[in-house]
Amino acid sequence: MKDLTTSYMGLNLRSPVIVGSSGLTKSIENLKKIDGKGAGAVVLKSLFEEQIKLEVRKVFSYDDVQSSYTEADDYIRNYARTYTLNEYLELIHQAKKEISIPVIASINCISAIEWPAFAREIESAGADALELNVFLLPADTGKEGTNYEKTYFEIIEKVKKLIKIPIALKISYYFSGLAEMIKKLSWTGINALVLFNRFYNPDINIEKFHVSASNLYSTPEEISTSLRWIAIMAGNVHCDLCASTGVHNGQGVIKQLLAGAQAVQVCSVLYKNGFDQLDLMHREINEWMSRHGFDNLYQFRGKMSFKQSDFSAAYHRVQFMKHFAGIE
Repeated sequence: MKDLTTSYMGLNLRSPVIVGSSGLTKSIENLKKIDGKGAGAVVLKSLFEEQIKLEVRKVFSYDDVQSSYTEADDYIRNYARTYTLNEYLELIHQAKKEISIPVIASINCISAIEWPAFAREIESAGADALELNVFLLPADTGKEGTNYEKTYFEIIEKVKKLIKIPIALKISYYFSGLAEMIKKLSWTGINALVLFNRFYNPDINIEKFHVSASNLYSTPEEISTSLRWIAIMAGNVHCDLCASTGVHNGQGVIKQLLAGAQAVQVCSVLYKNGFDQLDLMHREINEWMSRHGFDNLYQFRGKMSFKQSDFSAAYHRVQFMKHFAGIE
């Protein structure tokens, strides 16, 4: 067996393969299975900012007329928030007792209002790190991109004031100047950037005139976007880089490590093929390292990044060339 250990956000991982936040990571039973299959760490299912607000509204909906007493309103709101948070805190607390790998909590947020106080409770519950999953779709035609970008920095600033555990920021690629934005975010003092989050995609049923979710799971072909930007930004940021989306096998993990990632998140392939896929990934990585004479990840990480590769220009090529792709 080769040495697959890596450092991510200052955490020592036995493997670069991290199971990403999803419905698969919301139960102790699954967390035990993930631990048993050799994953390096696990990101718990996200606690949503909107979820907390929704629960507050549900409490009020039981009465057509909201209480006119401020004290009662405050009590109900605090109870709803605490109930949701306590369930999440209990999952963290129990996970730390039952599994041996780092437990990374996750908050899916769209603002820096109210929720950051929960970060302190998450730290107290024993989480090893916190991943902030932030995605703001820049769809308002009357709002400048810089106004959207401010929110990311506001969230980081508020959370960093409250906790000392490592922080990762999971972002999308919807920025006008992605490379500059990634670099600026890395200067904020966060410990890692996760490229990229995978968001809800709408589809239209043309018979029922209904909008629904589509492409719930990623495909291996989707690795190309994160692979490009991991390779371009490796060595140009002041924090670790973690690759996400489109990694379905050991080859995908190897590619992202060659591009410069410290770690790689997997999710969709586990929904499709089960946790045994983690064993297969590790086997593929070990076999590949043996074939190429590598004993540990540090010997080849970033070998194919923009800075180190002889084919660096290929990462900047965006025009489709038929002869290059072998299509006529």
